[in-house]
Amino acid sequence: MNIDLKDKRLDYCGRIDWEDGLPVFIFPSTSLEFCFWGRKVVLTVENRRLYGDNYAGAVVDGVQKKWLLNPEKETKLVLVDDGQEGEHRILFFKRQDACHEMKLLGMELSEESSLLVLPDRFRKKIEVYGDSICAGEVSEAEEYAGRDDPKHQGEYSNSWYSYVWMAARRLGAKLHNISQGGIPLLNGSGYVEPDYPGMEDIWDKLRYRPGFGPVKEWDFSQYTPDLVIVAVGQNDSYPTDFMKENPDGETARRWKKRYGEFVQKLRTRYPSAVILLMTSVMMHDKSWDDAIGEVCRDLSDDKIRQFKFRENGCRTPGHIRMSEAEEMADELVDYIKNIVKFFLISKM
Repeated sequence: MNIDLKDKRLDYCGRIDWEDGLPVFIFPSTSLEFCFWGRKVVLTVENRRLYGDNYAGAVVDGVQKKWLLNPEKETKLVLVDDGQEGEHRILFFKRQDACHEMKLLGMELSEESSLLVLPDRFRKKIEVYGDSICAGEVSEAEEYAGRDDPKHQGEYSNSWYSYVWMAARRLGAKLHNISQGGIPLLNGSGYVEPDYPGMEDIWDKLRYRPGFGPVKEWDFSQYTPDLVIVAVGQNDSYPTDFMKENPDGETARRWKKRYGEFVQKLRTRYPSAVILLMTSVMMHDKSWDDAIGEVCRDLSDDKIRQFKFRENGCRTPGHIRMSEAEEMADELVDYIKNIVKFFLISKM
């Protein structure tokens, strides 16, 4: 039995491209959640690979699963295949960043199955502008906690284990995760390809990788967050750590000016949101957090705040692993609940 992918009982979350009538998942943590009564469901997806190995993820009846996608063609994903009929709940999601796009082509349920209505669980909305840590890159390499990354081709990357999605789940919040591995704030730096834009260019886009087709603008009327997290800045230290070398120099002043302008653009889009400015526990020079703090003070907005983790910038040289992300999520959730709550609008 074929299911219309626009069926109202299917709950999508994330910036999704619907231009040709089928959903294309672009950003990490983009998801489809649904319940059904039956014994089997198959989801067919088309992968658009840019680099690395690409995986899809799902939480099926409380158990997390992953599938390696065919590089450039369709993959049929058997999400559930039980011998007996029963009720099943599935959250299908994009594990990785824009190393690939994933287009959903069709969903098929076993005969005499039926979609069920999901309970309304979300009262809050969060949006994140982040880098690889927010995307959950290399998060499953738990044996490398506190160490440099192992060699990998994408198999360890999982946005489910990013601290921002962990925090969102604990807060009962929907999440739009606008994050990309290696991304800086400004164009021309960071751990990215030469033609790859910085966050100041991709923040208002739906599709931002030219290799996948035309760049597309995002329609901001589709999602208005209560809380916005800005977690970029670390990658701007490559190839030159100018903030460490000369925090009062011309290059540093220009970066702080542009960072402030970026945050003000977010404020214009979301006049009622609380905006948190942060980096992470991944090793970096404290001058970057000092610079962000300076911008935060200059903005002089009670609902724009800087947040720093207890081990900010000094925990690990590698990416954040699952256990480290858990600790970060704990700290962030405590802050949001106990410090920021006065500023949050009532539905938060």
